[in-house]
Amino acid sequence: MPANHLSLLFFQLGAAIIGLAILARLASRWGFSSISFYLLGGLAFGKGGLAPLDVSKAFIRDGAEIGVLLLLFMLGLEYSGAELRHNLKSGMKGGVIDLLLNFPPGFAAGLLLGWGILPSVLLGGVTLISSSGIISRVLTELKLTNAPETPRVLAILVLEDLIMAVYLPLVGVLIGGGGAMHIALSIAVATTAVALVLFIATRYGERLSALAAHTSDEVLLLTLLGTILIVAGGAESLQVSAAIGAFLVGIAVSGPVAERSYRMVTPLRDLFAAIFFFFFGLEIDPKSLLPALPVALVLGAVTAGTKILTGYWATRGTGIETRLRLRAGLTLVSRGEFSIVIAGLGVALEPKLGSLSAAYVLLMAVLGPVAARIVK
Repeated sequence: MPANHLSLLFFQLGAAIIGLAILARLASRWGFSSISFYLLGGLAFGKGGLAPLDVSKAFIRDGAEIGVLLLLFMLGLEYSGAELRHNLKSGMKGGVIDLLLNFPPGFAAGLLLGWGILPSVLLGGVTLISSSGIISRVLTELKLTNAPETPRVLAILVLEDLIMAVYLPLVGVLIGGGGAMHIALSIAVATTAVALVLFIATRYGERLSALAAHTSDEVLLLTLLGTILIVAGGAESLQVSAAIGAFLVGIAVSGPVAERSYRMVTPLRDLFAAIFFFFFGLEIDPKSLLPALPVALVLGAVTAGTKILTGYWATRGTGIETRLRLRAGLTLVSRGEFSIVIAGLGVALEPKLGSLSAAYVLLMAVLGPVAARIVK
């Protein structure tokens, strides 16, 4: 690579990252999710934006992929095997209500727009899954981690993540195509692999964590990153989402190792996650957002309502007062990282899915934290 091209590449990447830092400062100051600001930054500097950057798309794309893996690994760290088993028992009703209320609006919207079955299924996934990253941040900022309704909110988030562990491999196989026998075999392999890894993670997570443990942060960090990438690569080869592989690694890590891992990986997660959302925005032409905005607004209004109903019904019969049951639903409104991951899978099938999902996530990533503050 010529020296002048390399210097230009470094300059543009450095300027983009500093720009993301400025956007994160603004998001923090104004009390919004940084995800929506990163998406806006990508829209501004992508194709058709205000000042398109001629940066290495391959470099940013690879960084974005790592960002997804670290996001899901950190999400898995939030749950121990015991917590997963408990949430599966106590939160199953809420998870079923969530699925029945929040998948159909996206699926129906896709069909009404004239899309095929598979893009519509993907849009259903976009509207189903709440943003664990945004919601966990909101719970911390509002000091609601010990609130009476929070365990049910977290149980719903856990069940959504487990639904994704089946959903993403399934749609990945369907997108790949092939004959009926090939698809059936691939789905069987993918679901078996997820179930097996989940069983090992929940049953033997402490022993695996003990093997990875080391007094040196450097050794532990290298061990974790290597494991995440190897498991993600293996998952991808079995047509299981690499992101789900990283999520399962996070579940398997427990105890003191999990606490140290969270501290060490958080800065890397934040960096690469910012690159991931920025890259998604780079791939969307801002001109395509205006036609998508009316549908995104209607879909946002409908699915904000269905999420509020989800939280309200899921906390029924728990002795929690009506005001806090309503707050549980408002807390679940945010959409974010998983919705963008799902949309990224289907852009090749239906180009409008990317612009509609970007507009929808921008709305919901802003609306969610604001909604959570309505009920004190």
